Amino acid sequence: MKGELVFGVNPVREALRGARGAFELYVQSSATDHRLEKILKLAEERGVPIHRRERDDLTKLCASSHHQGVALMVEPFRYADLDDLVARIDEAGRSGFLLVLDGIQDPHNLGALIRTAACAGCDGIIIPKDRAVGVTPTVEKASAGAVETIPVAQVTNVAQSLQVLKDGGYWVYGLAGEAGQSLYDVDFSGKVVLLVGNEGEGIRPLVRKQCDVVLSIPLYGGVSSLNASVAGGIALFEAARRRGIPA
Repeated sequence: MKGELVFGVNPVREALRGARGAFELYVQSSATDHRLEKILKLAEERGVPIHRRERDDLTKLCASSHHQGVALMVEPFRYADLDDLVARIDEAGRSGFLLVLDGIQDPHNLGALIRTAACAGCDGIIIPKDRAVGVTPTVEKASAGAVETIPVAQVTNVAQSLQVLKDGGYWVYGLAGEAGQSLYDVDFSGKVVLLVGNEGEGIRPLVRKQCDVVLSIPLYGGVSSLNASVAGGIALFEAARRRGIPA
């Protein structure tokens, strides 16, 4: 089969609304979810062939039972070009707000971070090509289709990319549990990069050297650390609040 299969109501709907090529739509024969009506209409408007399948057939096709009665064959995910992303932000006259992820390996964490970044008004996300998960159908499902609404750039060297951003006026804020400065003491004005590290090891040493400030999230209970996607979500929305981005 050409392309890749995305599944679930939100990922399929957003993919049909987006710019990716769509080839085949598969819908469960007995599906009763009213949201599928909108998906069928979008597919018809785009001229995408629609095929009815039994639930078990869809489960086999998706290799998952969490398809919500719908799946879509699309062209592979298109990563943004970092230089183009930054140029578009500058041309729009905005102070950029970017999320950089240094080695997230759990697709559910990546999906959750993409969704949160989109909801927080982030301009784009940067991930490494190696030793990290990319945008897969599982990530698309976990993001509830948000991957279609925010640019994601994939880079060979995170540290070098951060240096390029710094040369362009961005200020890099890294998250680290042991940092002395609190997240809540920063105003996040101007061009901002928020940097979140790997689930287990955090930010790699060479990448951490590119940070202008390293911040921690104050914890008040008996647990000593936060999940990477939760920590990133807290930081994203605190930065958005301080930057005055409307809800």
